[in-house]
Amino acid sequence: MLDFFMNLNFQTQALLATIFTWLVTALGASLVFFFKKVNKNIMDGMLGFAGGVMIAASFWSLLSPAIDMAESLKMTSYIIVTLGFLSGGLLLFIADKIFLCIDKKRKKEKTNTNFKRSLMLILSITIHNIPEGLAVGIAFGSIAYSLEGATLLSALMLALGIGLQNFPEGTAVSVPLRREGFSRSKAFFYGQLSGLVEPISGFLGALLVLKIRTVLPFLLAFAAGAMIYVVVEELIPESQTNKKKEVMAFFTLIGFSIMMILDVALG
Repeated sequence: MLDFFMNLNFQTQALLATIFTWLVTALGASLVFFFKKVNKNIMDGMLGFAGGVMIAASFWSLLSPAIDMAESLKMTSYIIVTLGFLSGGLLLFIADKIFLCIDKKRKKEKTNTNFKRSLMLILSITIHNIPEGLAVGIAFGSIAYSLEGATLLSALMLALGIGLQNFPEGTAVSVPLRREGFSRSKAFFYGQLSGLVEPISGFLGALLVLKIRTVLPFLLAFAAGAMIYVVVEELIPESQTNKKKEVMAFFTLIGFSIMMILDVALG
């Protein structure tokens, strides 16, 4: 099996590797089928858990690699990463304002607010998955160009690490959507859809490795800013409406810890 994989061209290798990361996202999203009914305590806990996952992923999966990559490319890392981080937050801030305008025009504040929260959650995770897919594609493309430190083993380990990290991220999308009233099938569909961008961006990353490599630090930080905005503005505040808000806060710590362990152990 490994010999067959090694004989493929690097674009196909990148595509197969990122299909794997997408399938793990779908597997995480499928957990939504195990909830027989919507329980506020469970769903608020999962919102807190999702917030913790996204905070940890923002640093260990995005900001830290962005800093390291910027430094390896001889860039001023703190400027590039700060600009990317704030730009990601600004994009979600603008989207938030657009949704609020729609709310006022339609005069259906409660329904549209739920829709806004759901769409922002999907958008932030999807934005996060694009640079991760690019990173995997670049890892395989770098082998073809014989770039420093590029090996098949390192590219495979990167794909494995990102794939395993995607499991709680799939859950972080589908379960909150179920809480907002989406059917199980729709919550799963949007959960796995957030990871579908990885095969696309992975293939493009392999094709355009020498060009995209220079902007990847900015894109990684951009995704982190978008995720943190959603966590602070939507997920944690909503989970804290629960009467047992201190317990919900603990779920955030659990989500953060699990994602941190995955990132550090597989990094």
